[in-house]
Amino acid sequence: MGLKNKDLISIHDLSVGEVATILDVSAKLKRKLKQGESHEYLKGKTLAMLFSKASTRTRVSFETGFHQLGGHPIYLNDATSQIGRGEPVRDTARVLSRMVDGIMIRTFSHESVIELAKYATIPVINGLTDLLHPCQALTDMFTILEHKEVLKGRKLVYVGDGNNMAHSLMFACAKVGMNMVCASPRGYQPNPEIVREAQEDAALTGATISVEEDMQKAAKGADVFYTDVWTSMGEEAEKAKRQQDLHDYQINKELLALGRSDAMVLHCLPAHRGEEITEEVMEGPQAAIFDQAENRLHVQKAIMALLMSDERL
Repeated sequence: MGLKNKDLISIHDLSVGEVATILDVSAKLKRKLKQGESHEYLKGKTLAMLFSKASTRTRVSFETGFHQLGGHPIYLNDATSQIGRGEPVRDTARVLSRMVDGIMIRTFSHESVIELAKYATIPVINGLTDLLHPCQALTDMFTILEHKEVLKGRKLVYVGDGNNMAHSLMFACAKVGMNMVCASPRGYQPNPEIVREAQEDAALTGATISVEEDMQKAAKGADVFYTDVWTSMGEEAEKAKRQQDLHDYQINKELLALGRSDAMVLHCLPAHRGEEITEEVMEGPQAAIFDQAENRLHVQKAIMALLMSDERL
């Protein structure tokens, strides 16, 4: 679908066909790995991984995935690169473009990723910003597809802070034709501009994207329940207030009972059990959270291969 040499900054930038291609290639690469088949589509290539935020899943999945694809990943953080000493993003972009084949960045400022992509002449992958988390949301669509077989017409209910995860889920659901309701209290609802853009995307696939303060109303008939931590990285000073304001926005057995009997539960991790999700639900039969975590590896491999491989996948 012409993804080679493109950036992946936001799912909003992808076509419906490109999202479908990523999900299809994810399935192929997962199958190849499980069957022990070689899939070194990026042999001889190098990925620079820039981290300003702490990470478990993002670092391990990208680093392992690029290695499995035959390439060499290089981990850089603010303490081990010149970005941490004030080198402009545009300079880093142009230097790395002459040395490596792709860049993955996990940082705070979304504008930094946009600037990096503007000046880089190689693919840039958004591993997370304060605004968006596209690789995770694409992984979520893949996980739901594995469990439900059909995405179009399903209903996903996101519960809690309308953060970067909620934003990317809106774009992802819109592109695959899933209906999504973001259940958040006032003051914690998603960016209105993101909602508007997602609704424009949804109009092309027949999906609906909405925001609802009433969590019980939102949960009715849900196929998928999704939540994230109440306090994201960089918001630690607001922790006490957030715990108070978001206290009722929790996935528990009472909320699950309002959804479909076969509804699944997702969480992008790390989870604060007893806050946004109960221990009972986290460890219960409806949770597919660790399938979801594993799938970061397979989906990001598909993204990297599609953007950087010289071979037809």
